[in-house]
Amino acid sequence: MDLGVYEAELRRLQTELVAMQEWARATGARVVVVFEGRDAAGKGSAIKRITEYLSPRVARISALPAPTDREKTEWYFQRYVAHLPAAGEIVLFDRSWYNRAGVERVMGFCSDEQHSRFLVQAPVFEQMLVDDGIVVRKYWFSVSDVEQERRFRSRAKDPMRQWKLSPMDLESITRWEDYSQAKDEMMAATDTAWAPWYVVESEDKRSSRVNVINHLLTSIPHDAVQPDVPPIPDRPAPRGYVRPPQANQNYVPDHAAAVLAAHAATAGDPS
Repeated sequence: MDLGVYEAELRRLQTELVAMQEWARATGARVVVVFEGRDAAGKGSAIKRITEYLSPRVARISALPAPTDREKTEWYFQRYVAHLPAAGEIVLFDRSWYNRAGVERVMGFCSDEQHSRFLVQAPVFEQMLVDDGIVVRKYWFSVSDVEQERRFRSRAKDPMRQWKLSPMDLESITRWEDYSQAKDEMMAATDTAWAPWYVVESEDKRSSRVNVINHLLTSIPHDAVQPDVPPIPDRPAPRGYVRPPQANQNYVPDHAAAVLAAHAATAGDPS
């Protein structure tokens, strides 16, 4: 997707996301958005663009770590319940209870019995959420094996993204078909009328971002709510208060000025 076209459409969609946020806050709506899919398929970058201009008090990201020893003994859905939205909140799950149908299934972190029980209970759990008035959207980000490997290799060379690579991520290369089978089993059992799955083709990240945001906005009916913008008061006349000298305070060094000076010196050097 052309960068200029992408940025213009993304800004339009992000403006509408702010409007949906205000609708949720004003009406007390509760929204859950589940992001699942292949490793390196673009879930995180899509979530980042969705929340970029939203209030963290309204829209928050839930990305749970591996369960503790105590949590492993709880009812499987128990720790996720604590992260569900209250009135006027939007929660985006960066991976969710579907870990049991994906990585736990493939890597052997759960038993066959636990996996089978999950496939039965997940639709019931989501039916309970919907029956209670929570809006549920579930997105599966799909990417080819060739593109996934390309993204992994790109991350390995980028110092700012190397932290995204883990041995567990790389297992998705050698266990590609295992993950495919696990995903197909999950879809067959949990793609329901009340909480359907929506597949996001993510070979082109820009396209996938605008596609998922547009679907989220168009699939959740919301009215335009004018935000309550308080009037900005006029600044009162000075009262004559004398502030202490600036030299008495510690200031962050002006690194920006040093960078600009170094850039100017380099630009002026013909060699």
